[in-house]
Amino acid sequence: MNQEVVLYEVHDHVATITLNRPHVKNALNVEMHTALYSAFNEANKDENVRVIVLEGRDGAFSAGADLKSFAEEEVDSVDYGTYLRETYNKLVLQLMNIEKPIVAHLNGIAVGAGLSIALACDFRVAHRDAKIGLGFMKIGLVPDAGASYFLPRLVGLGKATELALGEIISAEEAERINLINQVGTPEPLIAHLKTVSPAAFGLMKKNFRKGFDKSLEEVLEMEVETQRIAGATKEHKYAVAQFVNRA
Repeated sequence: MNQEVVLYEVHDHVATITLNRPHVKNALNVEMHTALYSAFNEANKDENVRVIVLEGRDGAFSAGADLKSFAEEEVDSVDYGTYLRETYNKLVLQLMNIEKPIVAHLNGIAVGAGLSIALACDFRVAHRDAKIGLGFMKIGLVPDAGASYFLPRLVGLGKATELALGEIISAEEAERINLINQVGTPEPLIAHLKTVSPAAFGLMKKNFRKGFDKSLEEVLEMEVETQRIAGATKEHKYAVAQFVNRA
């Protein structure tokens, strides 16, 4: 893992992954994608990690793709589709497949593909002074890195279409339209997530994600299968025993 562009640490069952290119407001380049993928893979495999937090360094979450990382002579020939498949798409699918809770801590500007990555996380907590938005269409591109999937599901089609025009909004407005979960600091949420059953959270995450594309009958059957698994875990049995003893 490249410790220069992405910082990684584990403390008290929380893996913190920090985007570390502050001189460009943590804009993402190929090197950072490689390091991010490695960091999330390590956090996912570490049995000591119960919660994963993604944040940026020095007052910025991420300014999105680092277009300046393309050499000037490459701009006319770059295939953005291939670039997406090899970088953002790989990362977003990885986030979707990790069953542990992932919290995006928007500790500053979060725009473009930087916001897209945050949308792929399970929770988003933003500082009060964070600036949030999509800027793709301002440079003649379409929202990518999963924004087309997550954004309409979070805020509705009409509001997603409006946001795609590029307006920068405040953290308070982002919370009002359900783009983020909370304004403030992520520590209370993280503390709560550490108490949640890892197995139950992972199964819930899968059900919720898949539920958009399935019929009611299929979702009900998914719940049958996942509840069967959750009901056999030690976390469930312990919780039931505690409840019975309190009664």
